[in-house]
Amino acid sequence: MNQQFSGVGTALVTPFDPNGNVDYPALKKLIDFNLENGVNYLVVMGTTAENATVSAAEKTAILAFVKQNKPADVALVYGLGGNNTFEVLQTIAETDFTGVDAILSVCPYYNKPSQAGIIAHFEAIAGASPVPVIAYNVPGRTVVNMQPATILALAAHPNIVGLKDACSSLEHYMEVAKNAPKNFLLIAGDDNLVTPMISIGWHGVISVISNAFPKEMATMTHAALQGDFKTAAQIQFSFLEFDTLLYAESNPVGIKKCLEIKGICGSDVRLPLIKASDDLAQKLQNAMRTEGFL
Repeated sequence: MNQQFSGVGTALVTPFDPNGNVDYPALKKLIDFNLENGVNYLVVMGTTAENATVSAAEKTAILAFVKQNKPADVALVYGLGGNNTFEVLQTIAETDFTGVDAILSVCPYYNKPSQAGIIAHFEAIAGASPVPVIAYNVPGRTVVNMQPATILALAAHPNIVGLKDACSSLEHYMEVAKNAPKNFLLIAGDDNLVTPMISIGWHGVISVISNAFPKEMATMTHAALQGDFKTAAQIQFSFLEFDTLLYAESNPVGIKKCLEIKGICGSDVRLPLIKASDDLAQKLQNAMRTEGFL
């Protein structure tokens, strides 16, 4: 198993200024805040980064900026996926992977491919990618769920090194953990299920919550990895209501409001998303106070 991707990876948001431009000073502040508070590696241009509304030129510039503004020993994962396989392959061919340790590639969305189609898609990407591939299963966004048998088939590919999974099914997670090769990286994509997932053999999380609460997420995750499930559970319970609120008006609307409350970056998002409502903002602030996050 690749140890550089165990623990906590933050799926970085993309800060925007009120005019909709990428706010690079805020991005630097976000990077520093996460790394100073226990995050192990960074994920750039994942779905939490609003990559659907970030241009190709902006993605290239953001990737270069993060490379330049993180320590050399901090691993970097780049979100590179889509529902047009040949377009993904073309993007891979045009990308400078210097300083990129792996790509995170989402299951094809909207097309609703068969499980065999999903396997063929990821095998094509893995064959073209010069860096290891982490597949991403998130059926709440893609409609299609990667079945355990599909995941295990992909685990046999030498360049598919792991899986981020956010299907919210403990039975699914147990089946994958039971049967996956020992060196296959298993990464939680459900912030609310990190502790139970680690208890059955998963290796960490790529997190949304850790953008604004890196210390809490890192403490929880590493406690669980060390077998201290009592400590991990106490922190996990504090996320229970809070995690639900984050997605009430879609991701990353909620976590960006939390970042604004904490003074890390603004809460601006790009259409078709809109900023958090006053009602959600108040609920988030109240929950942050209740759980001791402020």
